[in-house]
Parts: sequence; C-alpha cells; structure tokens
Amino acid sequence: MKQDTTNTGFVIMISLVATIGGFLFGFDSGVINGTVDGLQKAFNSDSIGTGFNVASMLLGCAVGAFFAGTLADRIGRRAILIIAAVFFIISAWGSGIATGSFEFIIYRVIGGFAVGAASVIAPAYISEVSPAKYRGMLTSIQQIGIISGLFIAFLSNYLIAANAGGSTQMFAWGYEAWRWMFWIELAPAFLFLFTLFIIPESPRFLVANGKNEKALEVLGRLMGEGAQDKLSEIQSSLAGSKHRPRLSDMLDSKRGVRPIIWVGIWLAAFQQLVGINVVFYYGAVLWQAAGFTEDNALLINVVTGGVSIAACLVATFLVDRIGRKPLLLAGSFGMALTLGAMAVVFAMGALGENGALKLGDSEGLIALIAANLYVIFFNATWGPVMWVMLSEMFPNQIRGSGLAVSGLSAWVANFGITMLFPVMLTGIGLGGAYGIYAFFAFISAFFVIKFTTETKGLELEDMQG
Repeated sequence: MKQDTTNTGFVIMISLVATIGGFLFGFDSGVINGTVDGLQKAFNSDSIGTGFNVASMLLGCAVGAFFAGTLADRIGRRAILIIAAVFFIISAWGSGIATGSFEFIIYRVIGGFAVGAASVIAPAYISEVSPAKYRGMLTSIQQIGIISGLFIAFLSNYLIAANAGGSTQMFAWGYEAWRWMFWIELAPAFLFLFTLFIIPESPRFLVANGKNEKALEVLGRLMGEGAQDKLSEIQSSLAGSKHRPRLSDMLDSKRGVRPIIWVGIWLAAFQQLVGINVVFYYGAVLWQAAGFTEDNALLINVVTGGVSIAACLVATFLVDRIGRKPLLLAGSFGMALTLGAMAVVFAMGALGENGALKLGDSEGLIALIAANLYVIFFNATWGPVMWVMLSEMFPNQIRGSGLAVSGLSAWVANFGITMLFPVMLTGIGLGGAYGIYAFFAFISAFFVIKFTTETKGLELEDMQG
C-alpha cells in the first residue's frame, strides 16, 4: 500500500480560501432579505417592482454562472474567482449608494455575476485540488460558507435594524440602515480578493491547457510523492481530445446533448424548485405575512441561519461516509413532508385586515417548526450535495461546460421562483405556493432514483459521463 503523502493542511487552507467565495455568495444573496422595506420606501416601488429589485441579481447569477464555467476553461479557475471578488466589491458599494431602482438593479446584477461565478467555480476548484477520500467533505464546506454568509447577513441586518429602529431609519453618517446592510459585505469581499493571490491554479486546468510542468509543481505541493502518477492520470483522461475544453464538447454525434449534461441541468433546477430561496430572500416578508412583527421576523431569520449551519455540518460529516445519492433521497422526502405541512397550515390561516395572513399561536408554532425542519433537510442534503455532485460528475474535458449550463439552470430556476413568489403570495397565497414547492420536492426523489449515479470515492479521472 502506498503511503499517503497528501499535504492535507495545504489542501484545507486553499479550500477554505475558495470557500470565502461561498460565504460571499450567501451574504450577497441573503442581505436583500432585510432591505425589502427600505427599497420599497426609497424607490417607491410596487410589489412587482420590489420583486424585480430582489430578483434582479439572479439574472446576473445566471449569466455569471454560464460564462464563468466556460471562461474557467480558458483563463483558469483562480482567475475567474479573482474577477468575482472585484465584482463583489463593486456591487456591495454600489447597492448601498444607489438612488433609484435602475441604478440599484445595475449594481445587483454585477453582484449576480460574482455570485453566479462563485457558485460554480468555487466547488469546482475545491474538487480539483482535493483527494477523492475527502473531496466530498471539503466541497460541502462550500455550503457551510454559503449558509454562514446568509447567517452573518441576517445577523448584521438584525443588529443594524435594531440599533437604527428599523431598516428604513437612519443608522450612521446620515445613511439609512438598509444601505449599511449592503456595505458590511465590503470586508469579506476585500479579504477574498487578497487571499486568492496566495492559492495555486487548479492542476486539472493547467494540464488541459498544456502547462504540464506547472501542473506537476502544483500537484507536488498538494500530494507530494504521488504528483507524477496523478499527472499521468489526468493526462490520460484528456488523451482522447485533440483540443482544449470547449462548450461543444457537451454534444455527442449520435445523441445530441450528452445525457450527463441533462442530469446536471435537472439536478440544479430541482434544488431551486423546492423554494429554498424564498425563505432566504423573503424570510422577513414571509414571517410578517404569517403574523410576526418585523423585529421578530428578522430574529427568526437569524435562528434559521444558525440551524442551517448545523445542518451543513451534518452533511459534511456524512457525504463521504454514506454517499451523495442516499442524502439526496432523504432530503427529497424530508422536504416534501415539511413543505406539505407548511402548505396546510398556511392554507388554514385566516385573513386579517388588509388581506394579511393571521395564524393562531399553535398554527404559527407548527409553521415555525416545519420551516426550520425543512431548512435542516435542505442544508443537510440538497444544499451542499447538489454542488458536490456537479463538481464531480462531469469528465475533465467537459467539467467547465457542464458546470456552465447546470449553473445557468440553477439560477434561471431561482429567478423564476423568486420573481413569482410575490405574485403567488397575492394570488394563491402562502398555502398554494408551498404546495407547489412540496410537489417539486416529492418528484425530485424519483429523479434521483432513476437518473443519478453515485460519485463517492471515485477519482475525477474515472468520471465517464
């Protein structure tokens, strides 16, 4: 048996740097949650306008995910993450200084480019520098980063609003609290930018672009004596291709788009169609609609964020032990049950003045418990595991392209769900909306059973697609 010479400390360190991208993904996605009232007042927008202000970032996410996946095969994984860090900085500053909806949307779309890029490239980078035996664990840390970002966004939103007396009140230096909620993101964004300059490029990217000597150097830092053997394995996996990776590699001369690409597209879509980002983006609005005050609604977001981090730790512990597919199945059925319970409770709620939903004490408690159980199921399963599988399941030659279209699918579905929620809230109500999410959670289980293949313990060079 060969001695394991992996430089574990170095692998963990560079994985954690990439995970800051996940943290910013979460923070930038969650910070909007506490600013909805401020945006409505500052920009005098109606429900549809507010929905677009919130969802506008997701258009950038879709574009960012698609082009990041394809460009990462040309200029490198680390280079894309550096560009994303710069975009995070621009977006955080600009969203806070915006004086109108159009200006705000521009900055949020720029932030979306960054979030979309980080969502697909950070886990891909981690998977490409990690050994197979704990690749799932390290890649799933990305989700802990995302949820930690959400949690810190929720917490900072709550603290800023509490100190200001509300998200629309003045906080410091003559600026409203909601503007400061965006500016808090500048600190981790600059940290991400600076630390990216100390990590190496992905060795798989280097080999695919003919930079074998540099790849061997990086592999030596990652795995010591096994570097030459791993370099040969990567070269063999790419030997059948006469060109650098490109988008057209997704096509098969006999079957059109390769089946593995369709699996990635639907896997990514189902993660969003269960409605998780409604909780993240509209949590404060949702709980106020269920009868809670703004202060209590923001505090519930903080609790939800803390619960989410704990659930992600469970996934990190289990993903390399029991595998990806069993976790996805457990999550599908768990989310279907909890979403169904929430749909029933919300459908039974009475309408108070101004059409606001009113829940009794027992109904409100059931909704709160079911919501947090739903978040636990998601973050212990589909939240991290979907990204783990996407970063692993594609062969080396089509990993960038596969991530591009899968990431595009995730963010388009996210945009649709987020944009439609305010409309559904006033149309079919919370009960109807959550019934739809429960349906998608249920059918996702059958998709996993029929179409996904376990990737636990396999080397990236063994992925056939």
